[in-house]
Amino acid sequence: MRENLELELRFTETYRQHKDEHPALREIACLRAQYPAILGGIQDGDLFAGRLEFGAVGFSTQEQIGGTGYFCREEVLRAELGKSIDLSYREAVHEMLLFWRKENTISKCREAFPAELAEALPTDDWQNQPGVVFPIFRNAGTFLDYDKLLRLGIPGLYQEVKARRSEAAEGGQEAILFDCLSAALDLFCECCDHYARQARALAHEKAGTPREKELLLAAETLQTISRRKPESFREAIQLSWLYSTLVSALEYGRMDVYLGDFLAADLDSGELTEGEALDCVKSLWRLIRSFNADVDGRVIIGGKGRRNEENADRFALLAIEASRSLADILPQLTLRFYKGMNPDLMEKALDSIGQGRVYPLLYNDDVNVPAVSKAFAVTEEVAEQYVPLGCGEYVLDHMSFDTPSNSINLLKALEITLNNGRDPISGRKMGLSSGEFAQFRGFEELLAAWQKQMTYFIAAAADQQVLQYRVMGESTAYLFISLLYDDCLARGRALFSGGVRYLEGCLECYGNVNTADSLTAIKELVYDKKLISPQKLLAMLEANFRGYEQEQRWLRECPKYGNDHEAADSMLVRVHDFTCNTIRRQAKRVGLHSFLAVVINNAQNTTLATWVGASADGRRAGMAMANANNPASGNDRSGVTAFLNSIAKPDAAIHAGSVQNIRFSRELFDKSRDKVEALLETYFQRGGSQAMVTVIHRGDLEKALQEPEKYKDVFVRVGGFCARFVDLPTNVQQEILKRTTY
Repeated sequence: MRENLELELRFTETYRQHKDEHPALREIACLRAQYPAILGGIQDGDLFAGRLEFGAVGFSTQEQIGGTGYFCREEVLRAELGKSIDLSYREAVHEMLLFWRKENTISKCREAFPAELAEALPTDDWQNQPGVVFPIFRNAGTFLDYDKLLRLGIPGLYQEVKARRSEAAEGGQEAILFDCLSAALDLFCECCDHYARQARALAHEKAGTPREKELLLAAETLQTISRRKPESFREAIQLSWLYSTLVSALEYGRMDVYLGDFLAADLDSGELTEGEALDCVKSLWRLIRSFNADVDGRVIIGGKGRRNEENADRFALLAIEASRSLADILPQLTLRFYKGMNPDLMEKALDSIGQGRVYPLLYNDDVNVPAVSKAFAVTEEVAEQYVPLGCGEYVLDHMSFDTPSNSINLLKALEITLNNGRDPISGRKMGLSSGEFAQFRGFEELLAAWQKQMTYFIAAAADQQVLQYRVMGESTAYLFISLLYDDCLARGRALFSGGVRYLEGCLECYGNVNTADSLTAIKELVYDKKLISPQKLLAMLEANFRGYEQEQRWLRECPKYGNDHEAADSMLVRVHDFTCNTIRRQAKRVGLHSFLAVVINNAQNTTLATWVGASADGRRAGMAMANANNPASGNDRSGVTAFLNSIAKPDAAIHAGSVQNIRFSRELFDKSRDKVEALLETYFQRGGSQAMVTVIHRGDLEKALQEPEKYKDVFVRVGGFCARFVDLPTNVQQEILKRTTY
């Protein structure tokens, strides 16, 4: 953090001066106040320029590294007030804090809630209080059209904007947006010049060393990309990287498509050696890692719908090698594969995974492309351009915006259903009065009551998603994004003001498996066998099973998802189908192209579970819920084949992404790799859409808890992202430790 808040004060004053102007005019003025001031310096070893050092106030796309829209980090401003002795400066900071408390984009979204929506979504503080649905207020999953950027270059984009402006003027359309888009390109060029000067100054300091040559080449590259379209691999990387940096995009799309041709040309001409090309990719990987956005940083390789596959595969193989050799948690290298694809890609992917690298993540296009086509209501040709983001959600590359803006806790919804719409932890009403558990005449009435609660909260989440987009459109233009998203230029509209081709939404779902297992146990023990009465079950749950240890064993012994058991798995499928289809039906009502469930995980199976009491699957209060579409930890007791059969059963064509974590022991993988490959192949043939595979020595996790300094290179899948095991919170470590290792 900088020594004072002069940059933030200047940014705030700029915003004040343009507060009532067109959103695009205000935004370009604020971007000029922000760039290049927040660009981080070129560091030792960097082959490319582009780092960010956001302050306490600014404009960004993603809260992971800045904020959502116009943002303010109040805690930083309050800390500054506490340490400064300059009274005039303190007064200015105080006024800035009060100004942004109302003017930041998230506050505007929250203030726009009508009363009934505020009641359903009382807070976004999901870590510190109970609730069923929590708004997230973010713009995750920005996938720019990098291919267009590199094909046209900055001069080509200028020409396209100019041509569209002329067409708009002839049609009587407002020209402000186009003028601001041109100004954004001017600003990009200024940032290139800023970095070129910095690279030359650093080169002067390194005169006579190999680093001098690297820096002079970087300076030349930066000047070149602002004046013509890229012609080399280095130029293509620098242009795409710096542009994504100014957007704070955090997702990098189908990199083998947009960089593959450049790589092949340079390798074939002798412009680059394989080693030099690998160094370039590794430098790019380190820049992606510098943002520390652990749940983002997706780089997609492989898959259907690529042009020049041979060239793309050359980059894909290089990308896998870069991830293998660097051994880090970012980028989230993602391999899309299909029958008939170059087998070398899967072979190299499994080599990397077998060495404990957790990357690449594996996505089955033979399942996912037709599934995305159905779920998103697009042709299979369009569906071939699906890209996973963040923790596993899907969007359509530079065609759709589909940010997950809410989380729903299915198990919490069941808990309040059993208590007639009351939260037993806080004692307050939460959701609908759905009827007394003891009065339900059978299991189907209980299930219908839970479905009623779910429908209420799902509808609220859809309403919030649309409201957020509306407020975003009124307050932001997202100029750099709008330049590279279909069909913003063609329509002459900014991203959230009618520009993007497919405006969509998705809802993160947690507790699916525990809910299904709980319903299975209730059906068997309360309604079918009548061994436990509704009143007794409520008493057991309230007591957290103290004094009811025998009954808790009964609950735990009921069939559980993950063992290829018909009763348990069919209940999970029933919960899955209802949840996904209810979410899908909201799209037409609220005016989105699609609104879809995502069954992913970003450790919220642990954090959200803190506010869920004991559940009917035998889980004690506050204990972690199952991870995404995986069985609850330790419940898959019938072996790996049964486990894989179970997780392939939920329909992949009614959601926008699902996560499957699979952990093999290093001993099994090394000694019986052919069997592991056969297991995975059968799983994918039976409909498995995705796999996040971890290979680890038995006992390493336990040892890492005892001697963390010796196990800093042990990587694990948390959910839709990976982390060094020793860096995780203790409760998350414990949940991961309980998962089955095959």
